[in-house]
Amino acid sequence: MPKRRIIRASEIGQYAYCARAWWLGNVMGVRPSNAQDLARGTVAHAQHGQRLALAGMMRWVALALFVLAVILFVTSQ
Repeated sequence: MPKRRIIRASEIGQYAYCARAWWLGNVMGVRPSNAQDLARGTVAHAQHGQRLALAGMMRWVALALFVLAVILFVTSQ
Protein backbone atom coordinates (compact mmCIF):
# COMPACT_ATOMS: atom_id res chain seq x y z
CA MET A 1 0.00 0.00 0.00
CA PRO A 2 1.47 3.39 -0.94
CA LYS A 3 2.10 5.90 1.82
CA ARG A 4 -0.73 8.43 2.02
CA ARG A 5 0.24 12.09 2.17
CA ILE A 6 -1.70 14.41 4.45
CA ILE A 7 -2.71 17.68 2.83
CA ARG A 8 -2.94 20.44 5.41
CA ALA A 9 -5.33 23.38 5.33
CA SER A 10 -2.38 25.74 4.95
CA GLU A 11 -1.41 23.92 1.75
CA ILE A 12 -4.89 24.36 0.36
CA GLY A 13 -4.71 28.05 1.20
CA GLN A 14 -1.30 28.31 -0.44
CA TYR A 15 -2.59 26.51 -3.53
CA ALA A 16 -5.65 28.78 -3.70
CA TYR A 17 -3.44 31.86 -3.36
CA CYS A 18 -0.79 30.74 -5.84
CA ALA A 19 -0.85 27.27 -7.39
CA ARG A 20 2.61 27.83 -8.86
CA ALA A 21 4.13 28.55 -5.42
CA TRP A 22 2.47 25.41 -4.04
CA TRP A 23 3.80 23.33 -6.94
CA LEU A 24 7.33 24.72 -6.58
CA GLY A 25 7.43 24.01 -2.85
CA ASN A 26 5.56 20.73 -2.60
CA VAL A 27 6.33 19.02 -5.89
CA MET A 28 9.68 20.46 -6.93
CA GLY A 29 11.07 20.94 -3.39
CA VAL A 30 12.13 24.56 -3.90
CA ARG A 31 12.50 26.33 -0.57
CA PRO A 32 11.50 29.99 -0.13
CA SER A 33 14.25 32.61 0.01
CA ASN A 34 12.72 34.22 3.14
CA ALA A 35 12.97 31.16 5.37
CA GLN A 36 14.07 33.20 8.42
CA ASP A 37 11.04 35.48 8.13
CA LEU A 38 8.76 32.47 7.83
CA ALA A 39 10.36 30.83 10.88
CA ARG A 40 9.87 34.01 12.93
CA GLY A 41 6.25 34.12 11.79
CA THR A 42 5.74 30.52 12.89
CA VAL A 43 7.17 31.31 16.33
CA ALA A 44 5.01 34.44 16.61
CA HIS A 45 1.88 32.47 15.74
CA ALA A 46 2.72 29.81 18.33
CA GLN A 47 3.25 32.46 21.02
CA HIS A 48 -0.01 34.18 20.07
CA GLY A 49 -1.84 30.85 20.33
CA GLN A 50 -0.41 30.28 23.81
CA ARG A 51 -1.53 33.75 24.90
CA LEU A 52 -5.03 33.09 23.57
CA ALA A 53 -5.21 29.78 25.43
CA LEU A 54 -4.09 31.49 28.64
CA ALA A 55 -6.67 34.25 28.16
CA GLY A 56 -9.39 31.62 27.71
CA MET A 57 -8.38 29.82 30.90
CA MET A 58 -8.26 33.11 32.80
CA ARG A 59 -11.78 33.91 31.62
CA TRP A 60 -13.09 30.60 33.01
CA VAL A 61 -11.27 31.16 36.30
CA ALA A 62 -12.77 34.65 36.55
CA LEU A 63 -16.24 33.26 35.89
CA ALA A 64 -15.78 30.54 38.51
CA LEU A 65 -14.59 33.09 41.08
CA PHE A 66 -17.56 35.34 40.29
CA VAL A 67 -20.01 32.46 40.76
CA LEU A 68 -18.28 31.54 44.02
CA ALA A 69 -18.54 35.15 45.22
CA VAL A 70 -22.26 35.24 44.40
CA ILE A 71 -22.82 31.95 46.25
CA LEU A 72 -20.90 33.18 49.27
CA PHE A 73 -22.80 36.47 49.25
CA VAL A 74 -26.22 34.77 48.99
CA THR A 75 -25.45 32.21 51.71
CA SER A 76 -24.14 34.87 54.10
CA GLN A 77 -27.46 36.76 54.05
